[in-house]
Amino acid sequence: MSDFSMTWELTRGRFVKELEGLSAAQLVWKLYPAALSIGQMAIHVAGVEVSFASQLAGTSLDVFSTRVKQAATNGIVNEEPFPFPDSEITPETVARAMEQGRAIVEALITNPTDEIRSRQIKSALGPMIDGSGALARLSFHPGYHQGQAHLVKTAPGFPR
Repeated sequence: MSDFSMTWELTRGRFVKELEGLSAAQLVWKLYPAALSIGQMAIHVAGVEVSFASQLAGTSLDVFSTRVKQAATNGIVNEEPFPFPDSEITPETVARAMEQGRAIVEALITNPTDEIRSRQIKSALGPMIDGSGALARLSFHPGYHQGQAHLVKTAPGFPR
């Protein structure tokens, strides 16, 4: 187990638990129009995982995984539309995206080689980072959005 995987497993596990049992209506509900919905947050978390891990490992992606990868940035850090409209943000789509992210990251973060740690990739925010920086960001990122999701779920007006 690597120095990153324990944190990733903890933060990601808590984020996944925050998603459990949410309906499509709950996944697309927003605090205000420009905010991310919990479903968008989840697909974005998976998108960063797919983006970083596919760059680190040189993995080719299928059509669905490419769309998930686009969620790392589109509608989040740029003006492009989010790659999944609300009509597609269902519990099944969110689970599939999260599984794609887990599947591509797990082996890399559990046992990263020196080559992976030193490989240069483009981060979701734009700058180039090394593999260790990518793994550090991956281990923290789900926890950031887990806190946001909790706040959304406890906000007045959240669908019950």
